[in-house]
Order: sequence, then structure tokens, then C-alpha cells
Amino acid sequence: MDYRQLGPTGLRVSTLCLGTMTFGEADENSFMHQVGCDERTSFAIMDRALDAGVNFFDTADVYGQDGLSERVIGKWFEKHGRRDEVVLATKFRFVMGKGPNKSGASRYRIVKTVEDSLRRLETDRIDLYQIHMQDIDTPEEETLRALDDLVRQGKVLYLGCSNYAAHRLVDSLWISKTQGLERFVTAQMQYSLVTRDIEREHVSVCREHGLGILPWSPLGAGFLTGKYRKGAPPPEGSRLEKWKDRLGRFDNERNWRILEAVDRVAEQTGGTPSQVALAWLLRKPQVTSVIFGARSLQQLDDNLKAAELRLDDAHMSALDEASAFDLGYPYDFLARVQSRW
Repeated sequence: MDYRQLGPTGLRVSTLCLGTMTFGEADENSFMHQVGCDERTSFAIMDRALDAGVNFFDTADVYGQDGLSERVIGKWFEKHGRRDEVVLATKFRFVMGKGPNKSGASRYRIVKTVEDSLRRLETDRIDLYQIHMQDIDTPEEETLRALDDLVRQGKVLYLGCSNYAAHRLVDSLWISKTQGLERFVTAQMQYSLVTRDIEREHVSVCREHGLGILPWSPLGAGFLTGKYRKGAPPPEGSRLEKWKDRLGRFDNERNWRILEAVDRVAEQTGGTPSQVALAWLLRKPQVTSVIFGARSLQQLDDNLKAAELRLDDAHMSALDEASAFDLGYPYDFLARVQSRW
């Protein structure tokens, strides 16, 4: 396993990060119903991942149901005593509980969400605390000052954001700099061969300001695993069998072309489609660690091998070309003019 600096910090994390959204069996009221794994399997996955060198785990208060994923991790810490071997990341922002303040990133709410997560995770600190999505109803300075207090109190070590617009991220970094507040060191963003939109602005922003990118959904909700085929129904029990509307969004010529390219590179390298998709991201600028999920030890073992798979420049070019996307204005205009002048 390789390790990289977490953004501009001195902390080193594994290039693969274990995503824990599927940990725990949620009931029918949760969007994760029937797509998770039981507690025993979750424990086994964490054991094997850590033994394989994955020292970075990512979760969120909303994963599962009523903090289910965090509770599973907390029980694993209590049972196995391996807390200090893990760089632990979690997130807040979305709906938890009831009442008019059940979501958002106000100071009032942050004070509560961090204590709730600490209790569920059975730990005295969160190593990377991330806002799950920008909150346009709360001034960014209010959010940052509350998070800064948590760092000064020792409850949180580093700060990260997720699902931020590029302009909001730049504003946030400016506020932190000018007000002397703790700043975001990572940006957890959707990024994969089928979703490359952050290459328009976010990658440049993160490079300019030193943030590490943490791609989520690197396999396109499972689309890039190779189990889905054009014109064929989704495999029984797969995530996209349940989320058929999402599968419909993947059903276009560009994405099937990407899948064909992934299959070719997998054949050439001896890897699997999943490993190729993960390895492609590991060569992308500013990517610190790629967040992958696993519902079984078999899935875990397959994904772990991505850390060993080396794609050469020809492989990267083939995948880049197959997944090329419309940049839109003004990016396409700038590219055309720059090439002539």
C-alpha cells in the first residue's frame, strides 16, 4: 500500500480509503435498505483492510440509518482496540433527527453533530471532519468559526469539505486565510471515469490551494465494475438493480464506450475493471486517496489490488479519450483559442 500526504498536512494516509456507507443493515425506511452488509461482515472488512495497509476510513452521520455506520465502527473500535491505527473521517450536514434545525451547518447544529458522532464512534476525536455539502443558508464564516473551535478544543484534527461549488470553496479558503481560521485541507468530490466534471474548475482550485481530492463513487455506483452490460438487465442483488433510475442515467453511448475501454485495459494489464477504474484515479492530479466501498471480503480483496496496478501513459490516454466530455463554455472556448494563439 502506498501513502500520501493528506492535502497540505503532514498526515500520511493510504491511497485507498475504505468507505463505510454500506456498513450495517438498515431497515426499509432507509435508502440503504438491502444494499448494506451485516455487522459481522463489516468487522471482517475493517480488519482485513487495516491489515492490508488501509489506514484511512470514511463515514458520515447519515450513512445507514440514525448513525448506523458510525455505530458499527464505534463497536469495532471498542471490540478490537485499533482506534489509533485508523485515520478516521466522518461528515455532517444532512438531516439527522427532527425539528427546524435537523440539517445544515450552523454553529448551533455543528456543536450537536460533532458530539453525536463522537459518541456513536466511541472516540475522543475525529481526525478529518467534513461538511457533507455547502449550506447556502448559513454564512460560511459561521460554519468555519464553529469548526475552528472544534480544532482548538481537540475534538477535531483536520477539516474537509464535500460537494462544494468551486466558487464557494475559494470563498471559504479566503475567509479562513483572512480571519485566521482553520481551513479545509481536503475536498471529497464525486469523481470517476463517468463523472469528470470537477476537472473544469475544482482540480485547478485544489492544486492552487494545496487541497487533497478524495474521490467518492469512483466506480460510478458500481457501473464500472464490469457487471453491467449494454442491453442486459442488471445482475440480481446489485445496487443498480434497486436504483434502476440511476442505472438509466448511465445508459448512454459515452458510458458504454468508457466501459469498453476499461475492459480492454483490464485485459492488457491483467486487472479487473474495478481495479482499472480505481488505478486511473490514483494517477490523476491532486488525488490523495480514493474512497471505495465493499459489501463483502471478495469485493474488498478485488479493490485492494488497485493499489498495485500500474497504468502506463498509453492506458491513461485510452481511458481519457474514451471518457472525454463536453467542457462547455467558457472552457471549450478557452481551449480552442489557446491552441491557436
